[in-house]
Amino acid sequence: MSVIGMVGIRTEGDSFTPPGPGNFDLPGFFEVAGQPVTKPMVQLVIAAVLVFWLFHAAIKRRELVPGRFQFAAEGAYGMVRNSVARDIIGSHDFMKYVPYLVTLFFFIIVNNFFGSFPGIQFPSFSRASMAYALAGLSWVIYNAAGIRRHGFAGYLKLQCVPAGVTPFMYPLLVPLEFFSNILVRPVTLALRLFANMLAGHLLVILFATGGLYMLQEGSLLVKPVGLLAWLLFIAISFLELLVQFLQAYVFTLLNAMYISGAIADEH
Repeated sequence: MSVIGMVGIRTEGDSFTPPGPGNFDLPGFFEVAGQPVTKPMVQLVIAAVLVFWLFHAAIKRRELVPGRFQFAAEGAYGMVRNSVARDIIGSHDFMKYVPYLVTLFFFIIVNNFFGSFPGIQFPSFSRASMAYALAGLSWVIYNAAGIRRHGFAGYLKLQCVPAGVTPFMYPLLVPLEFFSNILVRPVTLALRLFANMLAGHLLVILFATGGLYMLQEGSLLVKPVGLLAWLLFIAISFLELLVQFLQAYVFTLLNAMYISGAIADEH
């Protein structure tokens, strides 16, 4: 098998077929109750176990003067607890949401980093269903928090009726606010994560496979372009690490903002 075949470049004669969304449609490893279990599904389980194990190991032998592992875990926890939960939700209510926000951030970032991890190289949330399921869970949590604080009718009024607006404008603004605050939020929340993971990984695949193809199959004039493509592949791979971190942070940050808006007395 050629190097091109090993990395997944499809060729037809001397032509190169660029990667596309079909590269993310992976076959199942095995079946459970007749349903295929795919690579992203396995990665979700691995990420959950890994996050639990890392924090469990960090606090299992807590010391007054923390070691490097405990110090790193406490610093990572403190970043989400203080910079996201407390600063956005407020010092009075933030602690009850810290476990979810911390778990959310590290679960997403591990799944995102799978896209750059050798041997895996597939971001779990580049599959839309994974991102929308996580956004749906967040939707339930922040709406439940608002209903618990204000009651069902009070929460709908808070989300759909803008303060300081004349009732004459209600027929126009109330449907828009309901659509924006209740229906669209989970869609945009998931779409942001999914689209960034899909596009970033697709770009990495394109430069890697396209550059390799030009180096192996191109003429002397084309080979330097293939080398440039590979240099860009390396640069984009490092940039993708930053994007993977930022998307986990933004997803968690928006969840904190939605919880804060749901439990606030008024907008």
